[in-house]
Amino acid sequence: MEQYDFIVIGSGPSGRRAAIQAAKLGRSVLVVERGRKVGGVSVHTGTIPSKTLRETVLNLSGWRERGFYGRAYRVKKDITANDLRDRLHLTLTHEVEVLEHQFARNRVSVLRGEARFVDAHTIEVLGDEGEIHQFGGGHFLIATGTHPFRPDYIPFDGKTVLDSDEIIDLASLPRSIAVIGAGVIGVEYATIFSALDVKVTLIEPRDSMLDFLDKELLSDFTYQLRDSGMALRFGHKVERVTRTGDACEIVLEGGRHVRTQMVLFAAGRMGSTRVLNLDACGLTTDHRGRLKVDPKTLQTEVPHIYAAGDVIGFPSLASTSMEQGRVAACHAFGFTAVEPPDYFPYGIYSVPEMSMVGMTEREVAERNIPYETGVARFRETSRGHIMGLDRGMLKMIFSLKTRRLLGCHIVGEGATELIHIGQAVLNLKGTLDYFVENTFNYPTLAEAYKVAALDAYNRMAGPDAAPHISGDE
Repeated sequence: MEQYDFIVIGSGPSGRRAAIQAAKLGRSVLVVERGRKVGGVSVHTGTIPSKTLRETVLNLSGWRERGFYGRAYRVKKDITANDLRDRLHLTLTHEVEVLEHQFARNRVSVLRGEARFVDAHTIEVLGDEGEIHQFGGGHFLIATGTHPFRPDYIPFDGKTVLDSDEIIDLASLPRSIAVIGAGVIGVEYATIFSALDVKVTLIEPRDSMLDFLDKELLSDFTYQLRDSGMALRFGHKVERVTRTGDACEIVLEGGRHVRTQMVLFAAGRMGSTRVLNLDACGLTTDHRGRLKVDPKTLQTEVPHIYAAGDVIGFPSLASTSMEQGRVAACHAFGFTAVEPPDYFPYGIYSVPEMSMVGMTEREVAERNIPYETGVARFRETSRGHIMGLDRGMLKMIFSLKTRRLLGCHIVGEGATELIHIGQAVLNLKGTLDYFVENTFNYPTLAEAYKVAALDAYNRMAGPDAAPHISGDE
């Protein structure tokens, strides 16, 4: 039986980062991946496909130019499912090639197959043709990710009623779609289809969506969804979904009916741990198949077995999963890993996109921190005018006592890129003065940071304070 210092089950963001980190520390590493190719959910059905689909839709639909040329503007008149798949396959092929090269360069062994524990130090891998291999490991990382939650009352058929993994393989674009679940995945796909001028109904049993976002940001985003023609059906559970020919009917609690050509169910995901035979190594999961770990070391209840990525739950981001994998590998072999900063950026690739870092206004108020906010609208910047942006905003929250930046929240074009300026200032304990006193490239959307800071400064200084800036600002 072959022995490895580190066996990684799953090759998504956390698995690949952990494997490469362990290899760079001079350890022998085996990665077991049950998918057809390496990359995990992130590459094949999750992060990369959905973001590629989004970018393709925005380019082909001309969505970014409609501020100038009107809602009827199109780059390509008739967009088909083939148009979306072509670019997707090119992107995924590139991602897989890069990852395979990284593994080869770092001498990480890769085996395709389904892994299960035999005992706490042994796994067996079932290959495609029924062959079974056994491997011993000094340390393990479970990085198996998640799969869509598929309740019995939803009649999935892969054609008209789909989950979030199946949606990327559409045979044709629907005229209308109902998205059940207003979490991050549901909202992203709902807005992507809306940008294609598909009639979208977003259904959520709770009275609100994305509650972790700043309220003002969410209010702006919700207005944009309604203005685009999307129907929001919140506060009612789905009682049943039925298929009638090529259409579907959704019955909501309270008697409301939603008729649509296609249904996307995107209400939750489950940890992909069922086939791992975790009982054999002494581990248990919660009702969603997720593992509990020490947040600092990523160790499970069995000290030499680690877990990282979506399989351990929030925040379930590719970026944070990578850092979790690195920390786990370093800890396993006695190396001190630099802990990530307290605040990391959260990106939602909806249309328009949103991103945040730090505290929301509600969290600041709950901590009884005296604060002030500053807001900039993208239309207030010259670059915004050049790009034809009539929407989008950047909001910053500052401490009145220390003037430090406490939170940054953005909705609009480029939000997931722009947020890193706020992230850097926040984690370096920077203040409002950085934004007021420094020069930003002109014209750029990043100027919104200065506009928002000046807005906050004027509120903090009061009407009788001497002006800090030139009159035209």
